[in-house]
Amino acid sequence: MPKSARILLLNGPNLNMLGVREPTHYGSLSLAAIEQNLQDLAQKCGVNLDCFQANSEEKLIEKIHRSFQQVDFIIINPAAYTHTSVALRDALLSVAIPFVEVHLSNVHKREAFRHHSYFSDVAEGVMCGFGAKGYEYAFDFALQYLAKKAENV
Repeated sequence: MPKSARILLLNGPNLNMLGVREPTHYGSLSLAAIEQNLQDLAQKCGVNLDCFQANSEEKLIEKIHRSFQQVDFIIINPAAYTHTSVALRDALLSVAIPFVEVHLSNVHKREAFRHHSYFSDVAEGVMCGFGAKGYEYAFDFALQYLAKKAENV
């Protein structure tokens, strides 16, 4: 994998409240702690990791658009937009950047409306129900994906 690999970590609405918001579903780690853990991993691997969280669909879409030809892989927790946002899905498809969908909780063990995702069928993979570890698993997958892609070039 090229050392210049660029990964974008996107987090959707209410994830800025991790650590205090429903810890039985989302755990006790803050988003800042999750991001710092991934930054530490990225630094060890020589990867550039950009972290971004927004409660606004518009800001997330704009960040995705600005990532066109600037980012090699996206890790995204769309949060509540998972179940509602065709616009966010279309933004991801428009830039054609491979991505992994991440959810802290197992959405399939929760309310029925959380079972549908507008992203899963176009994602490279889905991490669901592993808590904060899911971000690490997604990061590891991204590294493997980019290394395999680099081998095939």
